[in-house]
Amino acid sequence: MSVNFPATARGRYNNLLRNFLDLFTIILMVLLAILLLPGLGMHSTRQLWLITLVSYVPVWMISRGSTYGQNRNSLFMEHVVAHALYAGAAYIITFLALTTFLGVDRIAAHAYLVVFFMVTGGLCVERLLVRASAKHAHRKGSHYIPTVIIGINPTADRLMEEMRRNSGFGYRVLGFVDNEKPEGFEDSYLCNLDELDDFLENYPIEHSPVQIFYTYTAGHNNDLSKSVKMADRHMCQFFYVPRLTRFVSRKYSLHNIGSVPVLSSMNNPLSNPLNRFIKRTFDIVVSGLFLLFYYPFVYLPIAFLIKRDSEGPVYFKQKRTGINGQEFMCYKFRTMRPNSNSDTQQATRDDDRKTKVGEFLRKTSLDELPQFINVFKGDMSLVGPRPHMLMHTEEYAQIIDRYMVRHMVKPGITGWAQVNGYRGITDELWKMEKRVEHDVWYIENWSFLLDLKIMARTVINAVRGEENAF
Repeated sequence: MSVNFPATARGRYNNLLRNFLDLFTIILMVLLAILLLPGLGMHSTRQLWLITLVSYVPVWMISRGSTYGQNRNSLFMEHVVAHALYAGAAYIITFLALTTFLGVDRIAAHAYLVVFFMVTGGLCVERLLVRASAKHAHRKGSHYIPTVIIGINPTADRLMEEMRRNSGFGYRVLGFVDNEKPEGFEDSYLCNLDELDDFLENYPIEHSPVQIFYTYTAGHNNDLSKSVKMADRHMCQFFYVPRLTRFVSRKYSLHNIGSVPVLSSMNNPLSNPLNRFIKRTFDIVVSGLFLLFYYPFVYLPIAFLIKRDSEGPVYFKQKRTGINGQEFMCYKFRTMRPNSNSDTQQATRDDDRKTKVGEFLRKTSLDELPQFINVFKGDMSLVGPRPHMLMHTEEYAQIIDRYMVRHMVKPGITGWAQVNGYRGITDELWKMEKRVEHDVWYIENWSFLLDLKIMARTVINAVRGEENAF
């Protein structure tokens, strides 16, 4: 039997191209920095370029040792920007260390900041362009990963849907392998398991090596052993896909107890004290700065309009469910006439309880601004699942799976569900289910950059106006 070696040359060329683009971008940004800050305080241009080139080494090591360019998730915008920030920080730290070690003429602190922001910004733009180019290539059918799925079952169907849903993954499913050919799979059925060996043997060497995803369940131990051996023989990457019910859509994380792999059904980055510190610090700084201008420029004019429009308090205060199910008093500008149904009845589009000023405040989301007080106090965060009325917590916790998971973090002024259109009245069960789905996804995928993205989209949506804001 002849041996086909994996086509890895393209991967090496891609890595070389990425490294070249990173280095080219850094040199270009340093040149621009020199135009802004001539010589960066150095008398020796040769010395500057030596330091610039040597400072690239940690950037290269981060790119080589991380999942950037290797993991398909690295094509997601948050991952791309995060790696660019890490690389920029590593670069400027090395740059600072070298200038100090070599006794270079003293450089002003603001010069280092200029270099950092320019290098980081340049890497962000460059890698986002590479990301866009890669996704375009995947959509056009090039630079894809040929994929074979072993097993025809709901898990295999779900896996294929996810691969096809986002072009950033770059997978192309060649077909399904199963011992029996079911009806309706004439076009996508590849072969049976015994014939897979011949298929891999004859697969064109100019393409990338095939990746094999195994979705059979218990009772197929011999098939699993046979599949692993075939993957090893043809140097294919092999992935075992655990069969989970279609209704379990959460993200699992893999851990090891000794040599035994185990799956965890809950991934919460905010369980990390450092991540909580970063998020809380950002909340305090932003809410504190906002509250400095809140009373003279926001509270007084809105309070005047509310009082002039109708009788009642300026603030509407209501108990909501917070982190770990604890109750807290949530603040909003009052948008309705005082009524006895405020704790049991959601606002509707043509709700006659709303005042004219309240209609405007709701439409522009200005009624939520007092919640910056809640953020500063620590009851809420800038970004997180929206807090619900106590009645809704009791009701939906009984009928929606994972509803209480959304209370593992602090509620937010805005959230992932809201920027994806799931805000406003939840008069149908599916609306609350979709909100919960997005909230849980946010918790399991939290990052500081994701928070910034949600805040930016919130501002954009507020300027555009939202259909469900009433």
